[in-house]
Amino acid sequence: MRTIFSLRSGRLLLFLMFFIKQSLGFSQSLPLANAFAHNDYWHKRPLYDALDNGYVHIEADVYLRGNNIIVAHILPVLKKKRTLEKLYLKPLQECIDGTGKRADCPSYPLTLLIDIKSDAEKTYRELDILLQKYKAILSSVEQGHYTQRQVTIVISGHKPFQLLKSQSTRFAFIDEDLKKVDQDTTAKNFYQTASCKYSSLIRWKGQGSFPEIEKQRLCQYVSMAHRFGKKVRLWSSPENPAVWNALLQCGVDLINTDKLLELKNFLSRPGILSANVN
Repeated sequence: MRTIFSLRSGRLLLFLMFFIKQSLGFSQSLPLANAFAHNDYWHKRPLYDALDNGYVHIEADVYLRGNNIIVAHILPVLKKKRTLEKLYLKPLQECIDGTGKRADCPSYPLTLLIDIKSDAEKTYRELDILLQKYKAILSSVEQGHYTQRQVTIVISGHKPFQLLKSQSTRFAFIDEDLKKVDQDTTAKNFYQTASCKYSSLIRWKGQGSFPEIEKQRLCQYVSMAHRFGKKVRLWSSPENPAVWNALLQCGVDLINTDKLLELKNFLSRPGILSANVN
């Protein structure tokens, strides 16, 4: 009788834990190494929709307004409360510290790509002050020594190259132009990723066969970026499985998407994710 009761109690406990997790909306998936949540803040639940679908590479566009870093795609007229700190940095810190509302935390390391839309240097100076507040969870370079922590910040858009290079201690890295990946090969621990617009390299949209000349061009750029330790992403790429598969076959590390669930389902198919984790 005790054995039967224990089994029933155990099953009841598992059921209750599952029910509570679903009720609170905590449905985190396994991490998707090849998935990149483009313009993540457009989703109903910025950050959380991406995390719950297994995304560990997330993008936020930002503008500097006063001393605030505002998350927005165009001029943030009525979005003063949508700050980078409130939507991303503070929730990640609370999750890591166990002080937030979220019951389960994402898999780490996690990359937050910050696309600067306003003046590069002015925005970065304010961003740097903000990042220092969260330095305990951020990857850094201090006196030439690289330390990886739970969250890595990468700067895209308007990039303050010289300002970052002048810092002996910093908590941000640069997303390099993929087409210039062979021009600055000595900057150790400066670049994390390399990207460019899909159409600047490829015209194929997923119909018919992938033109061999375009395939070779892409693979060459990817190979060069990998040689210098940079993950590759093509933004504004067509959102369909044929293109996604071709990108993975060429070794592209991060598939750019606005369709979180569709890409998740594609990458979660047997033989897809395991064959392309970098």
